[in-house]
Amino acid sequence: MLLIRCPYCGDRAEIEFANGGEAHIARPADPMTQTDEEWAQYLYMRDNPKGLIAERWRHAHGCNRFFNALRDTRTDRFVTTYEMGQPRPEIDAAAAAEAAR
Repeated sequence: MLLIRCPYCGDRAEIEFANGGEAHIARPADPMTQTDEEWAQYLYMRDNPKGLIAERWRHAHGCNRFFNALRDTRTDRFVTTYEMGQPRPEIDAAAAAEAAR
């Protein structure tokens, strides 16, 4: 079983969580000034890296709060989780390599 650490509740089973997509996406300040192409870029285009990605997650069957997580897409390992509104943590090379195993 995959355990995910909710920063509010602690370690819980994966089935309690829902993925909310890529984290740290800035909404345009004035959406009405966006062209159709710019708006489509904001809505639909996301990174899909092989390696670490910052994602939003929701503890759907727990506290129901959103939080951010750094997850390695190659191994599905969570490197760290952190509360919404916090900046993306800097991860050293050793932690990134461990997540890739």
